[in-house]
Amino acid sequence: MKTVVINASPRRKWNTAQIMKEAAKGAESVGAEVEYIDLYKLDLHGCMSCLICKKADNERCKCYWKDELSPLIERILDADTLLIGSPIYFNEPTSHYRALMERLIFCILSYDGFGSYYDGKVNVGLFFTMNAPEDYYETMMEEYLQSSSQVFGMLNGEVKIYPVFNTLQVNDYSKYAMGAFDEEDKKLSREKRFPVDLDAAFKIGAELSK
Repeated sequence: MKTVVINASPRRKWNTAQIMKEAAKGAESVGAEVEYIDLYKLDLHGCMSCLICKKADNERCKCYWKDELSPLIERILDADTLLIGSPIYFNEPTSHYRALMERLIFCILSYDGFGSYYDGKVNVGLFFTMNAPEDYYETMMEEYLQSSSQVFGMLNGEVKIYPVFNTLQVNDYSKYAMGAFDEEDKKLSREKRFPVDLDAAFKIGAELSK
């Protein structure tokens, strides 16, 4: 079994990265071969609508744009499991998450019948980390993220979403202009809830990688 784990956060050691590294450990615990990628280290952008992947005689399920994302897409489509983590910025996943989603899904999308050309199966785990509390997520973001994530169903596997709430942004809030946030509340959430989230990421990584 092959599992591709992607940190779609520009921060390589903080909340999202820690969640994804636990998910990777979970995948490894069931014997999966794991590749871990910090997406912001790659030279990439979103779909350029070149339509080369839709040309009549070209190979399907392949992004032809020449950058560092196209080879990653090939490895994802050759994998059994894809685990992606992204922070939420302005109620949306990051631009790099979006770029990957656009390129990956568009190259497998059939314009012959609006289904999927892809005949493999990739289970998908999506982890969204956010400063927002749980009630804000439920009222303002959950429906949208659930809906927008449905496109990963075109990979023919199980799609599981896990939100991580009320994250700690920095270790010392006094060094930043962040007066809108309650540092003690954030640190308490980090102490009490974040270990639960890490454990859940491990379990989801293992479950989807079996």
